[in-house]
Amino acid sequence: MSQKLFAAVDHYLADKLLPEDAPLHEALKANAAAKLPSIDVSPVQGKLLHLLARMSGAKRILEVGTLGGYSTIWLARALPKDGVLVTLELSPKHAEVAAANIRRAGLSHLVDLRVGPAADSLARLHTEKSVPFDFIFLDADKPSNPVYLDWAIKLSHPGTVIIGDNVIREGAIIDTNDTDPNVTGTRLFLEKLGSHPLLDATAIQTVGSKHHDGFALAIVKDKA
Repeated sequence: MSQKLFAAVDHYLADKLLPEDAPLHEALKANAAAKLPSIDVSPVQGKLLHLLARMSGAKRILEVGTLGGYSTIWLARALPKDGVLVTLELSPKHAEVAAANIRRAGLSHLVDLRVGPAADSLARLHTEKSVPFDFIFLDADKPSNPVYLDWAIKLSHPGTVIIGDNVIREGAIIDTNDTDPNVTGTRLFLEKLGSHPLLDATAIQTVGSKHHDGFALAIVKDKA
C-alpha cells in the first residue's frame, strides 16, 4: 500500500461520485494562485461533510477555520434557503480569497464570514447570545482545538453534530514522545471528546489524497 495508491483511489471515487463543479474547481485555483496552504479537505471529504450536514437537518452551521472557503462552499450548499453558516478565519488575506470564492459560488447570502482570532469570535458569538448551531466543523489551528471544543459545546444544543478534522496526523497521536503542539493539542482534544459528559463521540481514520488522517465525530447529548 502506498500514498500513490491512496491518492489514485481518491481520484477514482471523485470521478465516479462527484460531477464536475466549476465553483469548487475555481475556488481551488484561486487558493493556489493566492498561495494559500494546500490543506483544504479533499473533494470526497467535502462531499462527506455536505452529506452529514444534510443528514443532520442543519439550518445553522459553524465553521472554525475558513481558509479559502472550499469546505465553506460544501457546507453552505447543505443549508436550506433560510439557513446560515458562520465561518471564522484568522487571516484577512485568507478571508478575502474565501469571500470571493463564496461569492462566485452564489452563496454569500448564506455565509457570515468573521475575521480575527477564532477564540475571540467564538466568545463574541456567545456574548451575542447566538442561536445554537446544529452542525459545527472544527478545522483551524490544532493546539487550540480543546478551547474551540469548549466554545462549540456552549454554542450547541442537544443533537448538535461536532466534527473535528486532522485528528490522526499520520498516526503521530499514539507516539507519546511526539511533542509537536499540533499532536499534543489533538490528543487533548480527543481526550476531552471521550471524557466530556455531554458528548458521545468516535473517530475514524482516513487515507487518500490527504494522506493518513481522520475525523472525530460527536453528538451533543441532552444537557438536562
